[in-house]
Amino acid sequence: MTQKNLIEVRDLSVEFVSGEQPHRVVQGISFDIKRGETLALVGESGSGKSVTAHSILRLLPYPLARHPTGSIVYAGEDLLTLPEKKLRHIRGNRIAMIFQEPMTSLNPLHCIEKQINEVLGIHKGLTGKAATQRTLELLELVGIPEPRKRLKALPHELSGGQRQRVMIAMALANEPELLIADEPTTALDVTVQLKILELLKELQARLGMALLLISHDLNLVRRIAHRVCVMQQGLIVEQASCEQLFRSPQHPYTRELLSAEPSGDPARTIAGPPLLAVEDLKVWFPIKKGLLRKTVDYVKAVDGINFSLLQGQTLGIVGESGSGKSTLGLAILRLIASQGLIRFEDKRLDCLSRQEIRPLRREMQVVFQDPFGSLSPRMSVSEIVGEGLRIHRMGTAAEQEIAIIEALREVGLDPETRHRYPHEFSGGQRQRIAIARALVLKPALILLDEPTSALDRTVQRQVVELLRSLQAKYNLTYLFISHDLAVVKALSHQLMVVKHGQVVEQGDAQSIFASPQHPYTQQLLEAAFLAPVAVD
Repeated sequence: MTQKNLIEVRDLSVEFVSGEQPHRVVQGISFDIKRGETLALVGESGSGKSVTAHSILRLLPYPLARHPTGSIVYAGEDLLTLPEKKLRHIRGNRIAMIFQEPMTSLNPLHCIEKQINEVLGIHKGLTGKAATQRTLELLELVGIPEPRKRLKALPHELSGGQRQRVMIAMALANEPELLIADEPTTALDVTVQLKILELLKELQARLGMALLLISHDLNLVRRIAHRVCVMQQGLIVEQASCEQLFRSPQHPYTRELLSAEPSGDPARTIAGPPLLAVEDLKVWFPIKKGLLRKTVDYVKAVDGINFSLLQGQTLGIVGESGSGKSTLGLAILRLIASQGLIRFEDKRLDCLSRQEIRPLRREMQVVFQDPFGSLSPRMSVSEIVGEGLRIHRMGTAAEQEIAIIEALREVGLDPETRHRYPHEFSGGQRQRIAIARALVLKPALILLDEPTSALDRTVQRQVVELLRSLQAKYNLTYLFISHDLAVVKALSHQLMVVKHGQVVEQGDAQSIFASPQHPYTQQLLEAAFLAPVAVD
């Protein structure tokens, strides 16, 4: 082992035992992590990135997982064969990890102080005032505002960005030599992503630690990594310096990843009359306090929004988490109570009762963010796609079957798979099923609420192209809610930027992307985009 290398991985394989036949997910990979450098492992879901990272700290579900070959050498010792007692002194101490989803990684029942103090107590022996003081220093280090006030806060009382900062504080508590960051910004808004990224770079420079970054976001990797390993189906297919890889990728899969950023112009459609109009729309949630639960204030989730959407057009609605985007969409579909005018075609939706609006629901469909959570695991694909047809009594059973087959063909799925269940499909295929469910009713308006955020970039691109082709073919109208500006740019004719429930900028999408006027829009674009990647 050379002095420059902190970790040396050689011929590492990982198998999961299920039944008699083991399934190999990582196949004989080798790489080094040098002291003080950032190495990125990139690739799509299922490529073996996280399994490789978890192997370093032996966090896999042993004995269901095993390592048929390989070694991971740190400080002259193989971590794969190290006794558990010795490994505990390294895990969370010399090598620490930030997990992907901070809400599920933090204990919901314990305050922030207790969770960070636990790490300090186990490895440093700090308790009482000394532990609290060190916790305050760590919270200040990661940029938590007013850290003393946050000590007793529970995880749900913090924003996504703040929870991720707490996770980083826990990982840095013992000043590790290696920090493993597993998709540390995937669930965060672009502006928060940028802040977390800058924080990691600053802390790395200050503490001199190495960073292993697991990500499928190449923009993120390009900003922070020194070297990159590209993984596909358990193999490292390319390994190079960050600059070299982005300038001149050698492997076809690397080139595919670099060109997978959603691009192109919105679908060419025939703009018709206004299909949807909203005037002074408000959704205020009361804040109640005291014994009598009196209303003392309101959370103004949507506060006086106006817009008009033409038939055949896409309105992109962007903003950070908590800006009111999804609440606006739910209010338009009359799924939550609101005030203000909502006109769909020639009907006032805000004046209709739940019973009166039900026949109109077939004209307004929705595709949700999580394709797995929005599909019933107990229903086959045929039952899921055909549910709306049965509810609205559209055609005979034979006609419904024909409509289901046609909808699946439209979204690029084999109709022969319609008797399978959601868990038998990939994330991209599940999202296609969700789109087919909306499409089968031949709606006039489809609300797309973050439909690509849970997908890899290559799958995102496929879904964007599918949505564009369907819109061009049927002159569909989309309300597209997202914080991913690359996807919004590829789909939207009109753009509306929302902050704290209010519109700060709206108009022609191309014009706003070319020349944003409001500082908040400029901030969003700056956080989201880099110079175009040149592929030789």
